[in-house]
Amino acid sequence: MALPSYSAEPDARAPVPVLLSDPSLYLDREQSLVAFQRRVLEEACDASSPLLERVKFLSILFSNLDEFFMVRVAALKQKLASNAPENVAESLDRIRADVKKLNQEAYGTWQELLLEIQQAGIDLRDYSDLNERERRHAQAYFHEVVYPVLTPLAVDRGRPFPHISNLSLNLAVKVRDARGVHFARVKIPDTLPQIVIVGPANKLGLHVPASTQGGLHGQPPMIWLEQLVAANLDVLFPGLEIVEVSPFRATRDADVAIQELESDDLLETVEEAIWQRRFRAVVRLQVSRNIPADMLDTLIDNLEVDRRDVDYVEGPLDLSRLRALSSLERPELKDAPISPHIPLGLHAKKFDEDIFSTIRREDVLLHHPFDSFQPVVEFLRRAAADPDVLAIKMTLYRVGRNSPVVEALVNAIENGKQVAVMVELKARFDEESNIEWAKALEAEGVHVVYGLVGLKVHSKVALVVRREGERIRRYVHLGTGNYNPSTARVYTDLSLFTADEQIGADVSGLFNYVTGFSAKHSFRKLLVAPINLRSGLETKIRREIEHARQGRPAQLIFKMNALEDVAMIHLLYEASQAGVRVDLIVRGICCLRPGVPGVSENIHVRSVVGRFLEHSRIYYFANGGPAEVYLGSADLMGRNLDNRVEILFPVDHRKHIALLRENILQTYLNDNRSARDMRSDGSYRWDRTAEPAIDSQAQFMSAMRS
Repeated sequence: MALPSYSAEPDARAPVPVLLSDPSLYLDREQSLVAFQRRVLEEACDASSPLLERVKFLSILFSNLDEFFMVRVAALKQKLASNAPENVAESLDRIRADVKKLNQEAYGTWQELLLEIQQAGIDLRDYSDLNERERRHAQAYFHEVVYPVLTPLAVDRGRPFPHISNLSLNLAVKVRDARGVHFARVKIPDTLPQIVIVGPANKLGLHVPASTQGGLHGQPPMIWLEQLVAANLDVLFPGLEIVEVSPFRATRDADVAIQELESDDLLETVEEAIWQRRFRAVVRLQVSRNIPADMLDTLIDNLEVDRRDVDYVEGPLDLSRLRALSSLERPELKDAPISPHIPLGLHAKKFDEDIFSTIRREDVLLHHPFDSFQPVVEFLRRAAADPDVLAIKMTLYRVGRNSPVVEALVNAIENGKQVAVMVELKARFDEESNIEWAKALEAEGVHVVYGLVGLKVHSKVALVVRREGERIRRYVHLGTGNYNPSTARVYTDLSLFTADEQIGADVSGLFNYVTGFSAKHSFRKLLVAPINLRSGLETKIRREIEHARQGRPAQLIFKMNALEDVAMIHLLYEASQAGVRVDLIVRGICCLRPGVPGVSENIHVRSVVGRFLEHSRIYYFANGGPAEVYLGSADLMGRNLDNRVEILFPVDHRKHIALLRENILQTYLNDNRSARDMRSDGSYRWDRTAEPAIDSQAQFMSAMRS
């Protein structure tokens, strides 16, 4: 997008104005995302956190890197293949160097954590370190559980090199017979536990028996599944000599463009795109550092991977599998569980008589996971059972398994309600799950809309239409997070219940826009992308600039997951230049440079990474006095503002605005334990020496208990 340049008339006594269109004022998106992964790694290195929580962060890092390569690196490679500018190749080279360094540090961290794990009595070790009795137990498990699942695939003139599925862990094997040396591949089954507990008490490798916890000598050892398979290859290749064996893992391009405009049936098109994703190009090959050169050449040639995209690993491949250790019953090595608060009037036992009257009386604001997500589920369950409820409409983006939300919708159909659901089939990496839910809901008689051509529906909204005497009233739930009770326990999000008539009318209009033909171009209270969200935010930011110029209180506090949109960054620079105080709490990508003289001295950026994934979006405008706050699903990214159906909704009650400003946003701004402050070069400063110690998420948990 072309940017207007700074147009103020130069003053001979003032410094030469900075052109806000200068590309150097905008940080590289991919580098910013790698910087976020480094902050995740810092959490794994934090000795003040419980041991298994640090291990969890390490597993999150490697899972994040998988997605980074599947999406961001893949997109850059697609650009490069289409004769993109040279800076794309330079960006790829920077990423390779940055990720290589990050990987080295991460595996160094893993070695340190492994020692602590073993000292804590969790006996994770190499297969080669098992004694004879332990090997007998391991081999018994191999024969009973693992062997029946394995399928060795030989490569010769009659059997071509097999398809290597995305993110699968494999063994490259060289075997020798009378005719010579041959290559074979064995896939490590991802349907089995990746960390195997060795011992007679274990049949499925899932859990440490309670009687064996609490000491290195009492607990049976654990080993990686691929080491168990590698040690028993003679069973798979009887009569052959095992010459070499080395693990490898391929990451494929998952950035598939769905050709919606050419589609007659979006469901079929998405299903086809999912199928095509399996065969996309390999963008990264992970191998053991000691892999033989000829074996590596075989993999590179057959997978058609750039040699520069080979990652050499010193340790087990795919440390995202460390999340399995979270199932260990070692509470002293984990964060203490929380018991979320449920506000009065929203308790399930009082729900039947209180919920609608509670929402009619006043809006209800919830801060998850500190406030329970259960009232959201109970709201839908009550609506499904209430004889006065006529219709339920809602959007579903990421639902999760065994969803009580879907169960409530099915119950509503069984009880004769009109139910319409917008299931977004294009939610990346949840497409298959959402297709299953869409088909299941349709089979029950729910009106299901799959999505809009060219747009993802990312908004989080539920509408309940209820008959009350001689009138119809609309009850609305709006949120910043998905209708997924599982993620609601580990993500920070905000929910609002309201019976506001104007919001209800807006939401009805939104569903007409999503489910039918509608040329709607205005809303009463909601900011809706791609209709009026961008222009609405621009108007409010420019209003703040005018307040500053007139000497009135002017401040912007924006909390979001990502800040990337160039036009929005440009406008925030203008606000800073006008004297507006701008505080940004950005979890991940931030392409804005704070603290640049003449441009962004008044902008402060921080990132909070903690026990819970920061997912809420809050947009605060001081507005010269009566502050305004909007919550919603949208980050300041081009895709959110222009290519998705997003909602930002106002918080009208003054007590809720005060809660968001003074109790929530200010706590994030005061955080000196989980927060990192961003420098103008894109790096982050993590100074945890200030006193008194303030950890925002810990503060929220403390407030929940008080």
